[in-house]
Amino acid sequence: MRARSGAGFTLIELLVVLTIMAMATAGVMLALRDGSATTLEREAQRLGALLDSARAQSRMTSVPVRWHTTETGFVFEGLEPTALPTRWFSADVRSDFVGEAILGPEPIIAPQAIGLVSVSDPTRRLVLATDGVHPFAVQTRPDAAPGTP
Repeated sequence: MRARSGAGFTLIELLVVLTIMAMATAGVMLALRDGSATTLEREAQRLGALLDSARAQSRMTSVPVRWHTTETGFVFEGLEPTALPTRWFSADVRSDFVGEAILGPEPIIAPQAIGLVSVSDPTRRLVLATDGVHPFAVQTRPDAAPGTP
């Protein structure tokens, strides 16, 4: 019999390698999935930045700015309609805030807290709050009073 030359791979060897690569890729994709908790945290940080930006614009222009939720997202009354975004990035996030948050133009505003909740898992809730002097921040304890770290 002839000795086999080492010039290539067999079909079985190639299939085994492709199977290993497919399993590794699937593992990486599952590890990179964004959970509802991460989405809620990102939305809370984004909303905090938007509220602080609106607060700064209110102080610069001496025009009162109010924030409240709408059916499709939220709105900043007192600013140009295109000045800041008015929608959530994720359809899984809603605010359970009732009323309006007054963001200025005074440098010190009343303490305020805005609750964000996950639509898919209503037990997941974050509170975004300010003591009226400091910027809006995500509270580590949802039951904490506004301004409490």
